[in-house]
Amino acid sequence: MPWDLDNDRPIYLQLMERIQQDIVSGVYHSGDKLPSVRDLALEAAVNPNTMQKALSELERNGLVYSRRTSGRFITEDETMLKKLKDELASRHIQEFIEKMKQLGFQEDETLEKIQEALKGAKKYESNLRMPGPF
Repeated sequence: MPWDLDNDRPIYLQLMERIQQDIVSGVYHSGDKLPSVRDLALEAAVNPNTMQKALSELERNGLVYSRRTSGRFITEDETMLKKLKDELASRHIQEFIEKMKQLGFQEDETLEKIQEALKGAKKYESNLRMPGPF
């Protein structure tokens, strides 16, 4: 997944958010070693100093930790990881609700749209599982 960064917000914050999302979505697991600062910076197409700042902040927050000469690792604190996942989900939901309000939808209409989308997603998933004509 590309690192879509914009110039409207500090890059290091966006890097932190992306790494957090990669952790909660399973790209990285608790206890996993993160790629080096240089490798992550190259992948994200940013200055290594900017990536270093993002990783230092994640370390300060306890999400990652350093082992001297071994690199950085994802925390093994499952409670912290669950809390982060819940916080990110809540943030996305709040942003979605706010955007729906801006579009003029009432709460019941928003809920209806969500239910329609879930039904569509289930139908799509079941079509993917159906054997083809071959």
